[in-house]
Amino acid sequence: MDFSIKPIDAKSAATGHKATKTACLIVGVFENKKLSAAAASLDGAGLIAAALKAGDISGKAGSTLLLRKPEGVAAERVLLVGLGEEAAEISEKAYNSAIGAAARALSALGAADTVIALPAVKAQSVQWSVRTAVLAFRESIFRADGLKSKKDTTPVTLKKIAFSVAQSDATAARNALAQAVAMANGVDLAKELGNLPANYCTPTHLANTAKQIAADYGMTAEILDKKQIQALKMGSFLSVAAGAIEPPKFIVLKHNGGKAKDAPVVLVGKGITFDTGGISLKPGLNMDEMKFDMSGAGSVLGTMRAIGEMKLKLNVIGVIPACENMPAGNATRPGDIVTSMSGQTIEILNTDAEGRLILCDALTYTERFKPAAVIDIATLTGACVTALGYHNSGLFTRHDDAHDALADELLAAGKESGDTAWRMPIGELYNDQLKSNFADMANIGGPAGGSITAACFLERFTKKYTWAHLDVAGTASRSGAAKGSTGRPVPLLTTFLINRAG
Repeated sequence: MDFSIKPIDAKSAATGHKATKTACLIVGVFENKKLSAAAASLDGAGLIAAALKAGDISGKAGSTLLLRKPEGVAAERVLLVGLGEEAAEISEKAYNSAIGAAARALSALGAADTVIALPAVKAQSVQWSVRTAVLAFRESIFRADGLKSKKDTTPVTLKKIAFSVAQSDATAARNALAQAVAMANGVDLAKELGNLPANYCTPTHLANTAKQIAADYGMTAEILDKKQIQALKMGSFLSVAAGAIEPPKFIVLKHNGGKAKDAPVVLVGKGITFDTGGISLKPGLNMDEMKFDMSGAGSVLGTMRAIGEMKLKLNVIGVIPACENMPAGNATRPGDIVTSMSGQTIEILNTDAEGRLILCDALTYTERFKPAAVIDIATLTGACVTALGYHNSGLFTRHDDAHDALADELLAAGKESGDTAWRMPIGELYNDQLKSNFADMANIGGPAGGSITAACFLERFTKKYTWAHLDVAGTASRSGAAKGSTGRPVPLLTTFLINRAG
């Protein structure tokens, strides 16, 4: 799918849209039977106004109507999309509905190219509109049939998409377009990794993917094997990998886009390529979805690919502890006590609370980079799904000026990208639930506030830098008929890094 920017001079917008030669021109209409400026410029013969008056399209956000070869218009088709209530600038929700509906409608047509001429979005830039549309159209053509013997043979006819923007916005739109395509490529990589079964997407596969990203985008990749992990005294990480045949890998991927002396942003991704729960075995129902437990790692690799393609001028390091959590005669048992890389001891009360056990050693390892900020990303707790559902990722940080500023950056990036997060509490009161009679801490704090006590556990290993934790258990994948990876939170992370780079 090829995307481009089509500048329109404000003085000649009406004639410009009429003269646009394309297989399908997309314009907006409103609920009160009003036309957007682009739609009005096409309607010399009154066909669009008549369709609205007749009720052929309601104008509600996401409604559509296809007109073929309208009189006096060079485009072969005009796709009307509803934008909701009339306003000088439409809402984000209306734009998202309109773009999603347009993508679905075009997927069923034979149009090879299209031009999008929708109005500005309230409180958002043209860059936002371009990015949102690119992600929506790329989502519409993503297929997860790579391992099927019979692939989906339905041809993707839509090859070219152009955005009609004001001449004054053209440069900004082109820059946004390049970033959006890179972001979409990163989302696709995260989806592809997440959707692969655990017999394909092993810790070694994640390591090889990191090596390929490094080779493609001029990064450096360091892959530590079991002996090197043991030498670092990562006893907590190794306790999770103890029962697995697949060897663990500790992946470090460096993008040196900023100045040599600039402190890096570090992304730490949970890479449990399959989670049985270990000795604390999970129920069998839906256990297949535990292949998604490496979604934190997948999002880090997807983000690193995106910023590599952008050549983002920022130092960013991806750190991924990767292993399987399997039951075996040599697997870690409930009640075992392990020593983390930090020297703190952990009583493992439940082997199914394993993500925090691999992340804590990765967070300690990260100290050596003297980072500007560290963000860990993990499908960490079902409790976060209970708290927030499937729409928002859980965001946890300490409560002080530096951490409040980091939280604000992440929340803003989530809103800007449509990959939203919600800030959750964290604090000393919850730490009491992690007390152990026999070790420095337990790895679980009971059912009350489970996502919060998990974050409190991780916080104990992050005292030397500014840190945030994203629990993406509810947002990184879908269940049911639409089962599959969503690629989240690649848009949030990538937008956050773009904004950091300035």
